[in-house]
Amino acid sequence: MTTVLVLNGPNLSRLGSREPDVYGSQDLEALRAVLTSDAGDEATIELRQTDDEGEMIGWMHEAVDSRTPVILNPAAFTHYSYGLRDAAALVTKAGIPLVEVHISNPHARETFRHTSVISGIATGVIAGFGFDSYRLALRAIIGLN
Repeated sequence: MTTVLVLNGPNLSRLGSREPDVYGSQDLEALRAVLTSDAGDEATIELRQTDDEGEMIGWMHEAVDSRTPVILNPAAFTHYSYGLRDAAALVTKAGIPLVEVHISNPHARETFRHTSVISGIATGVIAGFGFDSYRLALRAIIGLN
């Protein structure tokens, strides 16, 4: 059975209470339940969240070392973290799927959110479908493995 790392960046620990009009009213535990149910017998979900860029980079290194596919919502790191971009590139250059996801559509929001330093090295990008962005990414990863 494949393990899939589902990695979430800054402020996503506040899902359910932070801007529910943008991010919905469900929290990370609800996301874990949805993905675990969707994965069934095909994958094990390991969902994590951090506000720390260094910790997120360490998780990318872990994914490379363990050859574990990644669903990544880099949140605010999306727009400026070249360190995370370089670590994520290690994942994809090793032939390991990495799907960038966003709950909202960054292109329909403030201009500064329109640029992702991650998209160019990701296996794929899914945005704007709420938690379904993660579900679609999981289906893609399962299909690639």
